[in-house]
Parts: sequence; C-alpha cells; structure tokens
Amino acid sequence: MIPTLTLKDKTVALFGLGGSGIATAKAMIAGGVKVVAWDDNPDSVARAVAEGILTQNLREADWSGFSAFILSPGVPLTHPQPHWSAELAHQAQVPVIGDVELFCRERNAVLAAGDDVPFVAITGTNGKSTTTALIAHIIKASGRDMQLGGNIGTAVLSLEVPADGRNYVVECSSYQIDLAPSLNPTAGILLNLTPDHLDRHGTMENYAAIKERLVAGSDTAIVAIDDAYCVAIADRLEKAGKKLIRFSKDQVLQNGYYAQGAQIYRAQNGKAELLLSLEGIGSLRGAHNAQNALAAIIACLTVGLSLDQIRAGLRSFPGLAHRMEQVGHQGKTLFINDSKATNAEATAPALSSFPQLYWIAGGLPKSGGIESLRTFFPRITKAYLIGEAAAQFAATLGNDVPFEISHTLDAAIDHAALDAAQDAADEPVVLLSPACASFDQFPNFEKRGAAFRDKVMTLQGFAPIGRAD
Repeated sequence: MIPTLTLKDKTVALFGLGGSGIATAKAMIAGGVKVVAWDDNPDSVARAVAEGILTQNLREADWSGFSAFILSPGVPLTHPQPHWSAELAHQAQVPVIGDVELFCRERNAVLAAGDDVPFVAITGTNGKSTTTALIAHIIKASGRDMQLGGNIGTAVLSLEVPADGRNYVVECSSYQIDLAPSLNPTAGILLNLTPDHLDRHGTMENYAAIKERLVAGSDTAIVAIDDAYCVAIADRLEKAGKKLIRFSKDQVLQNGYYAQGAQIYRAQNGKAELLLSLEGIGSLRGAHNAQNALAAIIACLTVGLSLDQIRAGLRSFPGLAHRMEQVGHQGKTLFINDSKATNAEATAPALSSFPQLYWIAGGLPKSGGIESLRTFFPRITKAYLIGEAAAQFAATLGNDVPFEISHTLDAAIDHAALDAAQDAADEPVVLLSPACASFDQFPNFEKRGAAFRDKVMTLQGFAPIGRAD
C-alpha cells in the first residue's frame, strides 16, 4: 500500500467504493487523511463500513471542509452529464482527482528527495494491457524491482511505496487520465486512437485530448503514428519542444522505430539499424503485437535497460490470458485462446496472424457481424460456428469458407481438433476468436476463454504452454 502522505491531516471526500475506491480510502487513511466516503450502492457502503472507512451521504456533507474530492474512474465526470457528486465538488470549487493523481503526488515527493523512481505509463484504445504486461515482464526479468498496476487490475495505491530504484508500470484508461492532472511518467506511451468511450467523453476530439495529456506530461513521449489522431498529437508535442519518439507498425520512418514483419528497426536521419527480431516469439505474433513490442522496446530503453535485457524479456514473454494466448499443442496442432475478441475489429488481428487456421467463432452477435473480415476468409480452412450468431455468420461465410454449425464450444473444439490433426501443415492452428460477446453461453469473455482452455487440456496428448494472467 502507498500511504498518501501528501494529504496528511486533510479532510477528503471520496465517491465510488468498488475495489479501487476501497484501496484508495485505505491508502489515504494510512497517510493520516480524514476520509469521508460514499457510494450509490448500499452494499458498497456496507462493505466500506466493515473495512473501517467513515461513510456519509455526500449530498448532506459540508463541502467547504474538503481539500479534495476523489472520484472513482468509473463514475461520469463530464458526459453524458456529471455525476451528482462531481457537480457538488465543482460548485464548492473542490479539486476532483483520482487514485493515479495521488500516486503521482507520492512519487513526486520521493523524486524531490533525489531518488530515481522510473515510471512507465501506457494508454491507447487497443493493446494497452498486452503492452503494459510486456513492459512489466521485461523489467522484472532484468532483475529490477517492478510494480505493475492501474487499469490492468491492481489498484495503483495498492502497490509498494515509491522508493529509489523501484520501477512502476501503469496502464491508464482515459477515465484515469482525466482525473490525474499531475500525471508525469518517465516514459509515456500512446499506442493508437479509434472511437471509444464517446458516451463518457462526448466527442472523439475530447477523447483524444484526454489521451494526449499522458504523453504531454511525460519526460519522454512515445507515440505510434499509425492513425491521424496520433500523428496530430505527435506533431503538436514536437512543436511544443517535448522529447518525442515516434514509432510505427505500418510505415518505414526516417526517424524513430518501426517494424517490417517481425523485424524491429531504429532509424535516425534516414539511416536504419536492425535492433532485433520477433521471429519465433509465439506470444507476439501479428502486426498488432509488433506495435506492442515496439512500444515496450522504446520504453525499456528509455528507463535504462540494455538491448540484451530487452531481447531476453521479449523471448520469455508468455502473453496474456484470452489475448492470442497460446494454450498448447495436441501433436503439431496449436490451440489459441483469443476470447477477448468480442467484435470483428478485435478478431481481425488474430486472423491476420496465421496463414491457415481452423476458426471457432460466434456467441452473442454485435452490429456489423463479420462482413469486415472477408479479406481474411482465404486463411480459414474451416469455421466452427457457435451460439446465437451461428446462422448469421454462416450466411456471411456462404460458399467462401467451409463451415459447420457446432452450436457449443465443446463440440467446436472436438471437431476442429479432429480436422486439424489431418492437416499436412507444419503447425495447424485452432483459433478461438469469437467476434462476439459471450453472454449467450458464458457470463464474460474470461469464462469463455477458461472453458476453451479447460476443454483443450482434456484432449489426448495435449501439451500446455505457460501464460501470464
């Protein structure tokens, strides 16, 4: 836990008593802060009381006594309209901040004492979790003290106290950035920007502006330039005199880092140097993972790791569960769990990563179906369709892709495994990448991915591959 000593002896309001809210309240209490907490959910309030946290309906509180208001990232700050608690804070002119802001203040206090506390922060619409996990893995594998948290799962104030030589790798959502005006990582990464969370930010321009804050506050801004929004952000940062490193998975750069297939290059004034190859690293297949690896390589170099340390970390990275997760082999057949792919856009990177595959798809369909994946149909030896989307997907595949309606995940796995075993390819691939929500047959994508993994592990002759949860 990181006690919030920078707020010692202050009185602070807090709204949102989920996991991160409870962790934040405890961290403030440990730092000598008087916390007054509330939640719209009575069960959450009861849980906080059981944890020894003072609760009061903030509608009835005297806001003039609060030095700050800590808002859970999941609670609307501006759109579609501010939550009532945020409105009360604004009316009382009480600063509205979040747990990442409190972490930054505690780290800055340690930096002011002369200690070195490297901090890598990662944001973007897609790929944040894999990139965050990869950076953390490389740093930890190098032997450094590494703390991993933020949007990836562990509340940032539940990490160990900032100290000299302790490294932090923090995934930041737009909601968290919006509540962290002092966000100032050593290396800040912006991976990409596509429309997302517009119900919470109003417009794409607002969403992009919030993401920009992370890299704008960084000692070194690391920005992918494979979409127009990120290109504009990089140009603004350069014009403002920020230390900026551009990277790309799609184009050759004159200055910066780029990928060509599995080869990673560093360019300066048009002269390119081959740094390393991702060839043979199964957990980093595909152009999307080349982007993740590029970001990780640059960030790790920025915080002082050597190329040899980075190469070793990349080679040993097991990948994340449910994200192109290599489950294991039955004979020469490789089984891949990409259950997190809950729409066609998310499934496209997986289909693009293999020249020939047996594809398990379906579930609760989303608008647009799989028509956008047509360019990948030649890679699909056969499709195994499950759930409510089966008939719709079958109509789209038509005569272009052999398919069966398997109905259930278990049946799809059994049939795909039998078919793949007959394939003459060196490594046939059975891929679960549903392009659908899970809710018709499973409560979430994690349960669906776990069911895939559990079933595959029962196949005769199965040999597992490790992963990072």
